[in-house]
Amino acid sequence: MTDQALDQAAAETTAGILLETKSVHFNPDQPFTFTSGRKSPVYIDCRRLISFPRARAKLMDLAAEMITRRIGFESLDAIAGGETAGIPFAAWIAERLSLPMLYIRKKPKGFGRMAQIEGEFKEGARVLLVEDLASEGTSKLNFVQAVRAAGGTIAHTFVIFHYGIFPSSVTSLAAEGVALHGLATWHDVLDLADRRGSFTPPQYRAIKSFLDAPDAWVAPEA
Repeated sequence: MTDQALDQAAAETTAGILLETKSVHFNPDQPFTFTSGRKSPVYIDCRRLISFPRARAKLMDLAAEMITRRIGFESLDAIAGGETAGIPFAAWIAERLSLPMLYIRKKPKGFGRMAQIEGEFKEGARVLLVEDLASEGTSKLNFVQAVRAAGGTIAHTFVIFHYGIFPSSVTSLAAEGVALHGLATWHDVLDLADRRGSFTPPQYRAIKSFLDAPDAWVAPEA
């Protein structure tokens, strides 16, 4: 299979798992709020996946395959999970790739060694940042800076789900020399949901209107 075919197969499997585990949420009347403050009628809750052993095992197999195919078998020295949602996925991926695992706090802990990164890695170690998802990409920059401040190098980050509708999620990381890799986007989920009839026609139209123009979306008045 070509890289494109492998990516598409992974995206469809991931979208199916997200729908089956009810990790896809839609509520235009009470929108969800991103870390940036942006309002959204849709939300993906990848944290739910940790409670579904067979589904998460399949996702971790897909993750390991994508990482080795896109980044390389011997191009990484450690896998780092971002606090908090990235930590379990980083642990499972590190196990599959037989690599050391780290985790990164959002800020240094206020006692003891004042550490922001837990785990051991050498100066210049090539670190892959793992998180559950990427929406606008801003939270990843803090973790990237923490790795570099601790003496590591980082050129890649991996997520289970990438919203895929905010250019800044890619460009902000690219400006720091970091590539973003993900198994599926909202377009993959919406396409499969439409084929399966997972949303009513009004729900489908509402979600698509947000995905097509998120900056123009306005929550309905109460």
